[in-house]
Amino acid sequence: MGMPVAVRRLLVVALVLCGSVISTAQVPPAYQESAERLTRYLHWQQGSVVADIGAGRGELTLAAAKVVGPTGRVYSTEVDDKKLTELQELATKNSNITALKAGVMETNLPPACCDSVFMRLVYHHLTKPAEVDASLFQSLKPGGLLAVIDQEPPPGTKPAEGVPENRIGHGVPQKIVIDEVKAAGFDLVKIINDWPDNDYCVLFRKPGN
Repeated sequence: MGMPVAVRRLLVVALVLCGSVISTAQVPPAYQESAERLTRYLHWQQGSVVADIGAGRGELTLAAAKVVGPTGRVYSTEVDDKKLTELQELATKNSNITALKAGVMETNLPPACCDSVFMRLVYHHLTKPAEVDASLFQSLKPGGLLAVIDQEPPPGTKPAEGVPENRIGHGVPQKIVIDEVKAAGFDLVKIINDWPDNDYCVLFRKPGN
C-alpha cells in the first residue's frame, strides 16, 4: 500500500523547512548566550535581514538564521578564502543564508539591505576601519542597527598585522570603536560591558526611520 497523500505532503513540508531553519542543537553552546543577546538587542525576528561580518565558521550566522527563519536572510561575509568556502557550504544547506566574499575596505553587501549588522572580534583586525565603517553605513537600512563586539587589548599583546597605529594590543579600545563608527555617521545607542568572555558590545544606529 502506498503512503497516503496527506502524509507525503507533510514530509515534503518538513524537508523544505529543514533546509531553511536551523535547529538549536546546531548552535554551539559557547555561542548561545551571545546569540540570545544579539537577538534581543538587534530585534531579530522572523523575516529580518541580518549580516554577520567576518563570520568565521558561521556559528553566529547559524543562530541568526534560526531566528529570522525561511522568510528572512542572513548575509555571512569573510575575507579568508578557506573560511568563505565553509560559509558557502553552510549556505548550500540553509536557504536563508548567503555567503559573500568581503573586501579589505568594503563589506560587498547590497546597499540598504540589512535591518541589522554585527561583527564579533573582527573590528580589531580591520586594516581600513574608516572605509569598512562607511561600507557598513551604506549596507544598513535607515534606522538599522550595528553591534560591534570586541575586547580591550590585554597587556603585553601585539596588535593585529597592518592595523592603524592607535591600536595598542590585540584588541581595540572601546573609545576608538565609538569615535571611528560615529565618524562614519552612526549614532551611539548603548554600551554593554558585561558581554560573554569578557568582551564588550557597542550598539549603534544609522539615522533614519
